Amino acid sequence: MPFSPEQVITRHFLPEKVDFISGVVMLIDKPAGWTSFDVVNKIRFKLRYGLNTKKIKVGHAGTLDPMATGLLLVCTGKLTKKIDLLQGEDKAYSGTMKIGATTPTYDAESDPDELYATDHIIPDLIHKSRAEFIGYQMQVPPIYSALKIEGKPAYNLARRGKDIIMKARPVTIHTFDILNNDLSALRFFVNCGKGTYIRSLVFDFGKKFDSGAYLTSLRREAIGYYTVNDALDIEMATDYIEKATQDILK
Repeated sequence: MPFSPEQVITRHFLPEKVDFISGVVMLIDKPAGWTSFDVVNKIRFKLRYGLNTKKIKVGHAGTLDPMATGLLLVCTGKLTKKIDLLQGEDKAYSGTMKIGATTPTYDAESDPDELYATDHIIPDLIHKSRAEFIGYQMQVPPIYSALKIEGKPAYNLARRGKDIIMKARPVTIHTFDILNNDLSALRFFVNCGKGTYIRSLVFDFGKKFDSGAYLTSLRREAIGYYTVNDALDIEMATDYIEKATQDILK
């Protein structure tokens, strides 16, 4: 655990006295439709207002796509310097995928661009294919991602119709479990190392058995030691900041 318990704000630990400038880590359950920056911006705004200051550093450890929900670790003050420690931790995800189609974004944020046969797919084939993804491997990130290409996010170039070649990167999949046999909503659980794109994992998984697949839902369950079960929702987090900063300024 990279931080002391006193530095970590959870739904079970909401201290009356807290030093946001020295820094805390807030466990946030990001809602669907919010970007990770939306969450950071909301917390930064509340802290600026509550502390009556124009500047306070706020950052997050590990981007979640807008469609995704789940654990986002938000650091404040001086602890933003330690975000890299959190980004290097293993992560756990649950989600669903649809078998038999692909989309340009590898998820449900875009419409299917290709349809594939599924008649040949039986449970044994799914589970045999799943096993081949366990361990160290090279993974190609989605072109619709925030990775920088010549200093610009890849998704900006992709949206402008630019030809993009994404380089494969090493990733490690510790666990990849398939939890049902419904090809329209195949549920899964993944525990993986730094830099893994679950959208790419799902895309590659579909190709493995000569079909297609895209992500339809995703929830980050854990980052290292920290789990979403201990996280605050946005309303709880902002209410806490408001109360805690009022106590500071008294």
